[in-house]
Amino acid sequence: MEIYETKTSLTVAKPSTVRLSASDKIFYGFIDVLLVLLFFIIAIPLWSTITLSFRPNDFIGTNLEGMFLMPWKWSTAAYKALMGNDGFLMAFGNSFKIMLAGVASALFLTIPLAYALSIRSLPGRAILTVIVLVPHMFDVGMIPSFLMVKDLGLIDHLAAVYLPTAVSTYNCLIMKGFFEGIPDELKESARIDGASEFYLLLRIIIPLSKPIIMSVGLFYAVSFWNDFFHAMLYLNSNNLMPLPILLRNILMASGMNEFVEVSAFGEAPIQAIKAASVFLAAIPMVIAYPFIQKYFAKGTLLGSIKG
Repeated sequence: MEIYETKTSLTVAKPSTVRLSASDKIFYGFIDVLLVLLFFIIAIPLWSTITLSFRPNDFIGTNLEGMFLMPWKWSTAAYKALMGNDGFLMAFGNSFKIMLAGVASALFLTIPLAYALSIRSLPGRAILTVIVLVPHMFDVGMIPSFLMVKDLGLIDHLAAVYLPTAVSTYNCLIMKGFFEGIPDELKESARIDGASEFYLLLRIIIPLSKPIIMSVGLFYAVSFWNDFFHAMLYLNSNNLMPLPILLRNILMASGMNEFVEVSAFGEAPIQAIKAASVFLAAIPMVIAYPFIQKYFAKGTLLGSIKG
């Protein structure tokens, strides 16, 4: 009996290149041009702010000439004046405290609420959803909000900046949609094994929801870091002044010399101080964004699809 061996070869088909039609080429060309324009729209003001912050006091020329000033002619007087000023460091620290405490309290309240809304068998789920949506659709106004914060004894406390806005309906709904995307079989198996809802949330849901938690946390961080209105409304002491209020005083100081902030930064030009303060205020978010970017698209996309 003869045995014949046959050799078979596997050939992998190369992906065929897609031929673009004329209309497709025009469309993609238009998108490329639009992206380039958007890049310049964003890059030119940013570069102008950076060069303005390094502009020396003895510079004579137009703003356009200042944008192309050679780096060896730059001056760090504005940054030295800001970093050496106790008021700026105190305001920076207050904003950092507000951001950290605000993000912690917001996530502490938003995560359980979003998880409760994601449970389809929860009694009164529809009523709870309406309660969450109504404040988002109808603003109660500034005076009732101020009276509520006053009655709670939060006036002239940093908590008055982040506690009234600790839960965002938009962020809650995005997180709810992400929680609903987690397979129900995983939740039911944990419940059958005797896991409580608190254990389920803490040990299963939260570890699987890192993308949406990081994305929503970034949303809250940007909101609390840039919050100006609540700080102006509820904070009266100068030692509690956050960075947005100080920036507002610096911007107004360029035309009104009665502000203390004008003479508190030495001999650096006021325009350079304004630009340097804006640039320094953006640094924390610029540093945080690259670390959260990998979670950002996945978390918001899945949450918005299910929501």
